[in-house]
Amino acid sequence: MIFKKIKLILLFLVTSVSYAQDGIPIYSEYLSDNLYLLHPSMAGAGAYNQIRLTGRQQWFGQENAPSLITLSANARIGEWSGVGGVFFSDRNGFHSQKGGYVTYAHHILFSRREANLNQLSFGLSFGMIQNQLDETQFDPSIFDPIIAGIVQSDTYYNVNVGLSYNLANFSGHFTVRNLMGQDRDIYSEVFESNLQREFLLGASYAIGNFGAYWTYEPSFLLQMREETGEKAFDVNFKAYREMDFGVLWGGLSYRRGLDSATYMKDLARTKQRLQYITPIIGANYNNFMLSYTYSHALGGIQFDNGYHQLALGYDFLGGRPKAYDCKCPAIN
Repeated sequence: MIFKKIKLILLFLVTSVSYAQDGIPIYSEYLSDNLYLLHPSMAGAGAYNQIRLTGRQQWFGQENAPSLITLSANARIGEWSGVGGVFFSDRNGFHSQKGGYVTYAHHILFSRREANLNQLSFGLSFGMIQNQLDETQFDPSIFDPIIAGIVQSDTYYNVNVGLSYNLANFSGHFTVRNLMGQDRDIYSEVFESNLQREFLLGASYAIGNFGAYWTYEPSFLLQMREETGEKAFDVNFKAYREMDFGVLWGGLSYRRGLDSATYMKDLARTKQRLQYITPIIGANYNNFMLSYTYSHALGGIQFDNGYHQLALGYDFLGGRPKAYDCKCPAIN
């Protein structure tokens, strides 16, 4: 029993593909044509309105294994505005969080023709997050003054702000998540930080001519947490092939942490960095999107052989009459 609880605690500590986060964890959902999930400035920025449902499951067969479900939608409202909403449920061992965000974005189109893409976007999301820690399964014979043996719960509010610039085949984004420091009292009043800010910087460039069958899109994402200074980056590459039924696409993502953890191996200190490799495959049929993602951890210490993610989506025209004249998967 004690070994099982120690194992669950270890799973809690190392589960994230990125680092432990407040709000929606950053995995690979954004690669399934869902940049709005990361950047509020992308609400209504595209040629199509979007609905996205993603489900992620880690460590099949392990009780209380991490899982994440997100449901998001964003749409263009009028000529200059976009709105969106996100709901999520994130479970990780004895800890869970759930909540939602509502978003407003403002878009400025600099091009003379609406078919030409030259757009600057600003976005603001307001979110409510509830954290829970289930202590009812903890061993009561092990005394700890901060463990009450109940379901600890705390709710707080926060704000995400973002900036995006889309010019033809280029797409760039900068977002600050959890802008407001919020006091929480779920683990300990003394040790729990009220600084949850996180910075995201990303960009992509689509290689391909308008009307061509193939498009290639390299991209990157850099994330940094202010409190701890932890940093990680993603390097991604996706390829799109236009088919008779729609678009078939696939890609590969590599995530690496810039910080390392030290552990003992054969009586020697060894360091290991966070590393994941993630292949992804997807298809667009009419207005529907389906994708599957598999993430595999690299390094000497691993707890399982992979993490699975499925995404479903639906695109529909809204505030814009038609798509832009560019090879720009981030927008079209």
